[in-house]
Amino acid sequence: MPLPTLSICVFCGSRPGQSPAYAHEARALGRLMAARGWRLVYGAGDIGIMGEVARAAQGAGADVFGVIPTHLMQAEQGKRNIGTLVVTETMHERKKVMFTNSDAVVVLPGGAGTLDEFFEVLTWRQIGLHSKPIYLLDTGGFWQPLIALVDHVIAQGFAAPSLREFFVVVQTVEALEAALEKVLG
Repeated sequence: MPLPTLSICVFCGSRPGQSPAYAHEARALGRLMAARGWRLVYGAGDIGIMGEVARAAQGAGADVFGVIPTHLMQAEQGKRNIGTLVVTETMHERKKVMFTNSDAVVVLPGGAGTLDEFFEVLTWRQIGLHSKPIYLLDTGGFWQPLIALVDHVIAQGFAAPSLREFFVVVQTVEALEAALEKVLG
């Protein structure tokens, strides 16, 4: 299989969430990545919407690059039958390996870990460590409270207005595809 033209880091939940739309969009993203020849870089779990995006991508022929810390191999059911599996010692190392092996970041619904991942790459962008595009896939308005919080932080003077420019909110996988195509070609 030829090397993919782009590698997309996907941060998302290791749980399915309450809405079936989360899994539906995760699967749509996985299939899109395969159709476009993009490599999925993700947390290597086989549960929740993390597992959904990976199984869809892999099932449709995408190259899959997973990164998981040793202590989560059992809890997240580390997916071993993927193109590349990197096992790290720490969560921070996991994020760093995922990020450095990607051209863009897409954040799907998730919990505290997903929020941590989003804020870390957003902070890295804010302080000038990278210029990679960051996208929030706002399935069913899931990220609206987070967007309001970021706007509140800016309004209260704890961040420059430019913080809001460091990520793009998209409502659907189709809108994400168009946005990625515009930025990454």
